[in-house]
Amino acid sequence: MLLLQDISIYFKIFSWKKFLNFFLLKSSFYLSKILRKPIVWGKPMAISIEPTTACNLECPACPSGLKIFSRPTGNMKSETFEKIINQLHPYLFHINFYFQGEPLIHPKIFEWIHHAQKNNIYTHISTNAHFLDKENCEKLIRSGLHKMIISIDGMTQDSYQQYRKKGNIDKVLEGIENLLQTKQKLNSTTPILILQWIAFKHNMHELEKFKRFCKEKKLNYQIKTAQVYSEDQLKTLVPEDENYSRYDLRLNEIKIKGRIKNDCWRMWASCVFTQDGIVVPCCFDKDAKYEMGDIKTQHFDYIWKSKEYYQFREKILHSRTSIDICNNCSEGAKVFSD
Repeated sequence: MLLLQDISIYFKIFSWKKFLNFFLLKSSFYLSKILRKPIVWGKPMAISIEPTTACNLECPACPSGLKIFSRPTGNMKSETFEKIINQLHPYLFHINFYFQGEPLIHPKIFEWIHHAQKNNIYTHISTNAHFLDKENCEKLIRSGLHKMIISIDGMTQDSYQQYRKKGNIDKVLEGIENLLQTKQKLNSTTPILILQWIAFKHNMHELEKFKRFCKEKKLNYQIKTAQVYSEDQLKTLVPEDENYSRYDLRLNEIKIKGRIKNDCWRMWASCVFTQDGIVVPCCFDKDAKYEMGDIKTQHFDYIWKSKEYYQFREKILHSRTSIDICNNCSEGAKVFSD
């Protein structure tokens, strides 16, 4: 969801080098689609950085919450973060400081956001809001953070805790209020705040209450369809209303709606860095199964044009359905916003 305020910020961080890079990426992407051969000009214009895999909640469809990663866990080190920024900052429009885990747990998150913002990069985080006390709200605003998504998923404790295990809805609402008050106190228009509601079977009866809350607070919101990983979760979590499901509910299996096309702009435009510096192709590779390289020991230019990346993009162009993470991709997701 792109707001007018977003566009204004993008104009401020604009550079001809970034624009040329975007043009090269788009051109090579369309040429690759035509030739069915991976051609990559330019570097990623957007990245996701995983500050930490740690989380205070235990959400049942989240590897971080369930503590079931098959990859190394922990906090990203400053040297790793600095390598990423030093090698990519001239080309980046956007950094999302989130992959798995709760980003506000990392002790250097405010410093890193500020560093990216000083390098003319749009900064964005997604949080469960349990760490938004007044002190942290002030640190976030002074860091220059551009946008924050707060996951809420319930308006009462009974509804909220069914998915956000160990979470406290009062803490979330308090965090939202702290951020709004601190923005007013510091006379700041950022971070842009978006409240995100994931549509579950157990919270649909509170959806209108959520919309009224956003209207009263004059907040933008988005309603996102749930991603699940088992047939049991499909039955217990996904609403029966087809409008709020990314899956074909006529089937007793996890199958997203629509046809999966043999192309994906993300493979040209962006990538993800795990907490230990591993480069993976997108945010659906939660266990870093498709490792493209390691920024700690390899220069990003080498990783971006590596044999591993070439073969992965080639598979995207020829047989995307053969890649497991692509079969549960958000292309089938519906996001309602206001």
